[in-house]
Amino acid sequence: MENHVPGNSTIAPFLKWVGGKRQIMPLILERIPQKYSTYCEPFLGAGAVLFELQPEKAIINDFNGELINTYRVIKTNVNTLIEDLKKHRNDPDYFYQVRSKDRSAAFEQLTDVERASRIIYLNKTCYNGLYRVNNTGQYNTPFGKYKNPNIVNEAVLKAVSRYLNGCKIKITNGDYAAVLRNIPGDSFVYLDPPYHPLSSSANFTGYIKGGWGEDQQTRLKHVCDRLTAKKIKFLLSNSATAFIKNLYKDYTIDIITANRAVNSDSSKRGAVEEFLIRNY
Repeated sequence: MENHVPGNSTIAPFLKWVGGKRQIMPLILERIPQKYSTYCEPFLGAGAVLFELQPEKAIINDFNGELINTYRVIKTNVNTLIEDLKKHRNDPDYFYQVRSKDRSAAFEQLTDVERASRIIYLNKTCYNGLYRVNNTGQYNTPFGKYKNPNIVNEAVLKAVSRYLNGCKIKITNGDYAAVLRNIPGDSFVYLDPPYHPLSSSANFTGYIKGGWGEDQQTRLKHVCDRLTAKKIKFLLSNSATAFIKNLYKDYTIDIITANRAVNSDSSKRGAVEEFLIRNY
């Protein structure tokens, strides 16, 4: 596969996600290898890099089961999903009613379409478009008070569905290391894990229950070492901390600047340094 060429601009993220990559996309694209057979993204999130590249063959994964269910529903049942999204209301009482569904046994009775519809609705109407769950996996972001959120983005949802069906895209929900264990030798891997916190009070890993600490970051580095031993190229995004710099000291580390809006202290939001790390 050749390096990035302009694709269909309607194929775009259908969710807002913490640490989204759209604003730093040019910096990512200029570092992507010229040729590879299979694109692999084991921390998919909103899929900004996937939808920018639009590879013909890809393996995409996320540990978040609700997120991956949404991708699968968009692929297999997008029209029913769009109809279900139309029932939602931008109203705080209704919002908290929908949000609370994962706190009862009734949640298990929801269809895959209803679960996907719920995730998209909450993402479009919650505060700052912030997907966040507590330690028991319950969605806990408050209502966003937007005047006219775009809950039913029919054009994007249909374009994403056509892409997922028109190309060889394998969608999985599991541990990233298992996904990477048997990928083709001429694959290219883009890694966008939960970022290492810039300070002890800045840790935001709430899109999966349990969070990520130094042990998880170290485990990921060992997986990167195994990719390198197999001569599989990877590009990894992470925060610019001394811990990450030391962990990947044997690799190429580029410092970039990104604007980030997630911080409990509004004065600390804005431009922050991040790392792009690669083995080529």
